[in-house]
Amino acid sequence: MNRQAEARIPTRVGNFTMIAYADSADERMPHIAFVAEGFDPSNPVPVRIHSECMTGDVFGSRRCDCGEQLDASLRIAAEQGGVVVYLRQEGRGIGLINKLKAYNLQEVGLNTAEANTHLGFDVDARQYECAVFILQDLKIGAVELITNNPDKVDALRRSPLEVSAVIPLVVEPHDDNRGYLVTKQELMGHLLGL
Repeated sequence: MNRQAEARIPTRVGNFTMIAYADSADERMPHIAFVAEGFDPSNPVPVRIHSECMTGDVFGSRRCDCGEQLDASLRIAAEQGGVVVYLRQEGRGIGLINKLKAYNLQEVGLNTAEANTHLGFDVDARQYECAVFILQDLKIGAVELITNNPDKVDALRRSPLEVSAVIPLVVEPHDDNRGYLVTKQELMGHLLGL
């Protein structure tokens, strides 16, 4: 995987450089680094590793907290010279089609973890090696990791990167995502304080 292209992207929260990473320039679904203005890799960098969630990130689904977490992370990155790494691993790594199938299973009573395993997948099939590669390519040595997910923290602690702090990113639950968030806390160990 290598840098394939980059461009300045002004957003509603600040200016970023978007860098696309892929094995080839023909890749249509590259991983992305959003690097905020004021980025300084000589100090610990606020970093969010965010896995794609089309339903939440793009369409504002209230079944999850993904879109709200992405928005909050971009604001933090813009304010503090941080980075958002956007990994193309939809639905905890099972893809959009299987995620929609999992949603249908949730409608008949399974929780998000049970739905994934019922479809033959791990509860969480995401990988973080690409994120580590991207952060190292950006010359980052230490991160302030913006996450509630202990698996992300562990993955980065097993890498050459230093995790100097963990910044919780708790989104206020509502009726449409409360069960999802409780499952994330109780079964996956996410630090949500519910």
